[in-house]
Amino acid sequence: MRGFAGLGMIGLAGVLAGAASGQAPASAAENVIHVEISGLRSDKGQVLCALYSSDQAEAFPKKADKAVARLTAKIAERRAVCDFTGVASGTYAVSVVHDENSNGKLDTNFIGMPREGVGASNDAKGHMGPPKFSAAAFRYDGGRLDLKIRLNYL
Repeated sequence: MRGFAGLGMIGLAGVLAGAASGQAPASAAENVIHVEISGLRSDKGQVLCALYSSDQAEAFPKKADKAVARLTAKIAERRAVCDFTGVASGTYAVSVVHDENSNGKLDTNFIGMPREGVGASNDAKGHMGPPKFSAAAFRYDGGRLDLKIRLNYL
Protein backbone atom coordinates (compact mmCIF):
# COMPACT_ATOMS: atom_id res chain seq x y z
CA MET A 1 0.00 0.00 0.00
CA ARG A 2 1.35 3.40 -0.87
CA GLY A 3 0.05 6.84 -0.02
CA PHE A 4 -0.86 9.53 -2.49
CA ALA A 5 0.79 12.94 -2.35
CA GLY A 6 0.08 14.67 0.91
CA LEU A 7 -0.57 11.57 3.00
CA GLY A 8 3.01 11.37 4.21
CA MET A 9 2.89 15.02 5.23
CA ILE A 10 -0.36 14.43 7.14
CA GLY A 11 1.20 11.54 9.06
CA LEU A 12 4.38 13.51 9.66
CA ALA A 13 2.40 16.52 10.85
CA GLY A 14 0.55 14.30 13.36
CA VAL A 15 3.81 12.90 14.71
CA LEU A 16 5.38 16.36 14.94
CA ALA A 17 2.30 17.78 16.65
CA GLY A 18 2.44 14.97 19.21
CA ALA A 19 6.14 15.58 19.85
CA ALA A 20 5.56 19.33 20.24
CA SER A 21 2.82 18.72 22.82
CA GLY A 22 5.03 16.41 24.85
CA GLN A 23 3.14 13.27 23.82
CA ALA A 24 5.00 10.22 22.58
CA PRO A 25 4.78 9.94 18.78
CA ALA A 26 3.47 6.39 19.18
CA SER A 27 0.09 7.73 20.39
CA ALA A 28 -0.60 9.24 16.97
CA ALA A 29 0.21 5.91 15.34
CA GLU A 30 -2.42 4.22 17.51
CA ASN A 31 -5.12 6.38 15.91
CA VAL A 32 -6.23 4.35 12.92
CA ILE A 33 -9.32 4.05 10.79
CA HIS A 34 -9.11 0.48 9.46
CA VAL A 35 -11.25 -0.06 6.35
CA GLU A 36 -11.97 -3.58 5.05
CA ILE A 37 -13.24 -3.57 1.48
CA SER A 38 -15.17 -6.54 0.10
CA GLY A 39 -17.36 -7.31 -2.88
CA LEU A 40 -14.68 -6.76 -5.52
CA ARG A 41 -15.52 -8.62 -8.72
CA SER A 42 -11.88 -9.50 -9.42
CA ASP A 43 -8.31 -9.17 -8.14
CA LYS A 44 -7.49 -7.00 -11.15
CA GLY A 45 -6.17 -3.47 -10.56
CA GLN A 46 -6.08 -1.69 -7.21
CA VAL A 47 -8.39 -0.07 -4.68
CA LEU A 48 -8.36 3.70 -4.15
CA CYS A 49 -9.47 4.89 -0.69
CA ALA A 50 -10.09 8.50 0.29
CA LEU A 51 -10.77 9.92 3.76
CA TYR A 52 -12.71 13.21 3.90
CA SER A 53 -13.21 15.34 7.00
CA SER A 54 -16.27 17.51 7.55
CA ASP A 55 -14.17 20.42 6.23
CA GLN A 56 -14.13 18.69 2.82
CA ALA A 57 -17.81 17.65 2.86
CA GLU A 58 -18.53 19.47 -0.40
CA ALA A 59 -15.73 17.56 -2.17
CA PHE A 60 -17.02 14.10 -1.13
CA PRO A 61 -16.71 11.74 -2.98
CA LYS A 62 -15.82 13.18 -6.38
CA LYS A 63 -12.77 15.32 -5.57
CA ALA A 64 -10.25 12.90 -4.07
CA ASP A 65 -7.52 15.53 -4.35
CA LYS A 66 -9.38 17.47 -1.62
CA ALA A 67 -9.47 14.49 0.78
CA VAL A 68 -7.55 14.56 4.07
CA ALA A 69 -5.81 11.32 3.05
CA ARG A 70 -5.71 8.98 0.06
CA LEU A 71 -4.38 5.44 -0.12
CA THR A 72 -3.90 2.78 -2.76
CA ALA A 73 -4.39 -0.83 -1.67
CA LYS A 74 -3.52 -4.14 -3.31
CA ILE A 75 -6.28 -6.66 -3.88
CA ALA A 76 -6.10 -10.26 -2.70
CA GLU A 77 -8.92 -12.78 -2.87
CA ARG A 78 -11.32 -10.01 -3.96
CA ARG A 79 -10.66 -8.03 -0.78
CA ALA A 80 -8.52 -5.04 0.19
CA VAL A 81 -7.62 -3.06 3.31
CA CYS A 82 -6.88 0.64 3.79
CA ASP A 83 -5.45 1.87 7.10
CA PHE A 84 -5.62 5.61 7.68
CA THR A 85 -3.16 6.28 10.51
CA GLY A 86 -2.51 9.33 12.67
CA VAL A 87 -6.10 10.54 12.27
CA ALA A 88 -7.31 13.31 14.58
CA SER A 89 -10.74 13.19 16.24
CA GLY A 90 -13.52 14.52 14.04
CA THR A 91 -16.29 13.68 11.62
CA TYR A 92 -15.21 11.80 8.51
CA ALA A 93 -16.45 9.84 5.50
CA VAL A 94 -14.62 7.28 3.36
CA SER A 95 -15.02 6.66 -0.36
CA VAL A 96 -13.61 3.62 -2.16
CA VAL A 97 -13.10 2.83 -5.86
CA HIS A 98 -12.07 -0.46 -7.50
CA ASP A 99 -9.61 0.96 -10.04
CA GLU A 100 -9.64 -2.13 -12.27
CA ASN A 101 -7.33 -0.71 -14.94
CA SER A 102 -4.94 0.96 -12.44
CA ASN A 103 -5.24 4.39 -14.06
CA GLY A 104 -5.64 6.13 -10.68
CA LYS A 105 -9.22 7.34 -11.21
CA LEU A 106 -12.83 6.25 -11.42
CA ASP A 107 -13.82 5.45 -14.99
CA THR A 108 -17.35 6.43 -16.03
CA ASN A 109 -19.54 5.94 -19.08
CA PHE A 110 -20.82 8.70 -21.36
CA ILE A 111 -23.52 9.77 -18.88
CA GLY A 112 -21.21 9.71 -15.85
CA MET A 113 -22.21 6.35 -14.36
CA PRO A 114 -19.29 4.47 -12.78
CA ARG A 115 -17.82 1.63 -14.85
CA GLU A 116 -15.84 0.43 -11.83
CA GLY A 117 -16.92 -0.57 -8.33
CA VAL A 118 -17.65 2.16 -5.80
CA GLY A 119 -18.47 2.27 -2.11
CA ALA A 120 -18.72 4.59 0.88
CA SER A 121 -18.74 4.40 4.66
CA ASN A 122 -22.12 3.56 6.23
CA ASP A 123 -22.86 1.78 2.94
CA ALA A 124 -24.14 5.18 1.78
CA LYS A 125 -25.65 5.26 -1.69
CA GLY A 126 -26.65 8.20 -3.80
CA HIS A 127 -29.88 8.84 -5.65
CA MET A 128 -29.23 10.00 -9.20
CA GLY A 129 -25.61 10.72 -8.26
CA PRO A 130 -23.00 9.96 -5.63
CA PRO A 131 -23.88 9.73 -1.92
CA LYS A 132 -23.85 12.85 0.24
CA PHE A 133 -21.21 13.38 2.93
CA SER A 134 -23.94 13.41 5.59
CA ALA A 135 -25.06 9.89 4.60
CA ALA A 136 -21.50 8.49 4.77
CA ALA A 137 -20.31 10.52 7.79
CA PHE A 138 -19.20 8.94 11.07
CA ARG A 139 -17.71 10.31 14.27
CA TYR A 140 -14.14 9.32 15.09
CA ASP A 141 -12.86 9.89 18.65
CA GLY A 142 -9.40 8.35 18.34
CA GLY A 143 -8.04 4.86 18.89
CA ARG A 144 -8.89 2.14 16.38
CA LEU A 145 -12.08 2.21 14.36
CA ASP A 146 -12.96 -0.72 12.09
CA LEU A 147 -15.14 -0.03 9.06
CA LYS A 148 -16.45 -2.43 6.43
CA ILE A 149 -17.32 -1.24 2.94
CA ARG A 150 -18.89 -3.47 0.29
CA LEU A 151 -18.37 -2.29 -3.27
CA ASN A 152 -21.22 -1.83 -5.72
CA TYR A 153 -21.00 -2.15 -9.48
CA LEU A 154 -23.67 -0.17 -11.30
